[in-house]
Amino acid sequence: MNRILAFCFLATLLLAGCVSNQTSTPTLDEVFASRRSIRAYEAGRTISEAEVRELLTATQNAPSWANMQPSKYYVAIGQEKREAVLELIGGNKERVINAPVLIVSTFETGKSGFFRDQPVDATGDLWGAYDNGLSNAYLILKARAMGFDTLIMGMRNAEELRALFEIPEKETVLAVIALGYRAEDPNTPVHRPLDEVVKFY
Repeated sequence: MNRILAFCFLATLLLAGCVSNQTSTPTLDEVFASRRSIRAYEAGRTISEAEVRELLTATQNAPSWANMQPSKYYVAIGQEKREAVLELIGGNKERVINAPVLIVSTFETGKSGFFRDQPVDATGDLWGAYDNGLSNAYLILKARAMGFDTLIMGMRNAEELRALFEIPEKETVLAVIALGYRAEDPNTPVHRPLDEVVKFY
């Protein structure tokens, strides 16, 4: 009897360990290593509004010029809006047709890089694009940590997206981001040698 109880106890511990490992949060290095730009998504899988809200809440931790927070997001999660966005992203349509969520990323102009409504340097509204890029980086990394995959797409019809989501003229439509589950594991891209892009003095 004691042996049976001991065996059951040991089995319970092992099972608990397996479950724990399956739900453990990946480290930041693991997120970096596994994140890829995904161009094929599993069909039939969904992502809830609550999960997208958690994802986009993470973007609010991204730094921005003087905490201006110029980034805005328009989420196509319903079938009608998602299908409409698919028609506005050029050749990427077939690549992301099975992604359950498409997110339009914009930034408010005249905020980042400005003081008293005047640009502080020649960079001007490029600071807003910079801040939006930082916010999008948080988005794609948080997505990977949650088990999702993404593709940031620059091919898009900005003006038709503006009309579709009633995006104010004060905002620049920057990118469309596909969100879903990878249907295949892409190869690791070749990166330039560090000494080609970094100089120490």
